[in-house]
Amino acid sequence: MRKIKYLFTRYFHDVVIAVEAILANKMKSMLTALGIMFGVAAVISMLAIGKGAQQEVLEQIKLVGVNNIIVTPSEIALESPETQGGGVGSGVRRFSPGLTLLDAMAIEQSIPTVAKVSPVISLNYHAVLQGKSYPVVLEGVSSNYFELLNINLQQGVIFNSEQSEGGFPVCVIGDNIKKRFFNTQDPIGQYIKCGQTWLQVIGVIERRDFTASASDEMGISSTDNKIFVPVKTMLLRFKDRGRVNPEVLEGMARGGSGFGMGPGAGSGSGSTTSASASGSISSIVHQLDKIIIQVEETEHLSVTADIVKRMLLRRHSDIYDFEVTVPELLLKQQQKTNDIFNIVLGAIASISLIVGGIGIMNIMLASVWERIREIGTRQAIGASRKDIIVQFLAESTLISVSGGMIGIVLGVILAQLINVMADIQTIVSLFSVFVAFGVSATVGIVFGYLPAKRAAEQDPVESLRH
Repeated sequence: MRKIKYLFTRYFHDVVIAVEAILANKMKSMLTALGIMFGVAAVISMLAIGKGAQQEVLEQIKLVGVNNIIVTPSEIALESPETQGGGVGSGVRRFSPGLTLLDAMAIEQSIPTVAKVSPVISLNYHAVLQGKSYPVVLEGVSSNYFELLNINLQQGVIFNSEQSEGGFPVCVIGDNIKKRFFNTQDPIGQYIKCGQTWLQVIGVIERRDFTASASDEMGISSTDNKIFVPVKTMLLRFKDRGRVNPEVLEGMARGGSGFGMGPGAGSGSGSTTSASASGSISSIVHQLDKIIIQVEETEHLSVTADIVKRMLLRRHSDIYDFEVTVPELLLKQQQKTNDIFNIVLGAIASISLIVGGIGIMNIMLASVWERIREIGTRQAIGASRKDIIVQFLAESTLISVSGGMIGIVLGVILAQLINVMADIQTIVSLFSVFVAFGVSATVGIVFGYLPAKRAAEQDPVESLRH
């Protein structure tokens, strides 16, 4: 303690002299600190972008669900490699029933690594109540759907097994639906009309935010404008695209070239039409728009996705009329790419700090020659080499730290501007602030030591002659 007090007393005067020198040359000190300012601001804004990207990926993983596999109809149906080029089935008319409820049931019952499955059917409707009409997305799902995608209820309950199996006219509505139709009353137990069917509201979904990129890349969307019904309710009371159209059967009997399923076959959400290179593939209409599969363990994701793919190929006559994606793996790969990109950006931003440090060193070296008489005077009246080193080292460090503090403020402002103007999520963390502050102080010490050492090595007699 006594030694610390002695060191403070001895070198405090040197620090005061350094502060006076900085104040006496405000413009030069400010220009010297510019490199540090912009370097720190760049580092903080880049780290903020990286942190924002990481948070966005975590939110997307939460939205798409943990350990989920998503099966969707593909835009173009292709035959498997085994059947192309004259293989089995070459030149023979091929038929795939498309993505059906039976596929979802087979996946859940046959694959041991699968924990839960939910089929999804999406249709656009208008909800009507007391003369008010509102466009909504009507989705037929199983009761597992809400757990698979981490969807919470703000009130009410989800469908029970009796309601799901019996195709009861019940629904769970999004937050916007509640505000639109039931803003002044409790929606639970009330009825809302979709198409020609009255649905009883049994639950309301909790509002949650989602990113546009999550919607575009992972095929998810907000639940706020949706009405959820049991999948069998959708098939029995609204529309079943898998139902065979008698007119198409009659066309097949006459040797027609297409095979349609359900009302309006070949049109609507999830329907595709294609032809293979080796054999004719009929028009494919998908009963389901999506199958969401949850795997019990993360390490089984890739293997289970491959098994699902093989199973569906067998069920669909070796026709690739579906796509199997693993959102979590895609998001983790995206996070890895973001991390690499942020490291590169951080390295580029750090160059500004190095340039700023070199600028401090150059200015301080020039300052030594400008103030050589001052150095000689201090040495003549008893200042030791350590005093001279402390004086110039304190000066360079104070300039660097001051520039770093201003840079931190500029970095926070820049991060907010990026968030508002470029619509890129940015998060400024305390860690990045401490790192920037520590780096600025380190730069001042490292690049200020050589000029300080050069000043301390001056001969007092030679210095006074100048």
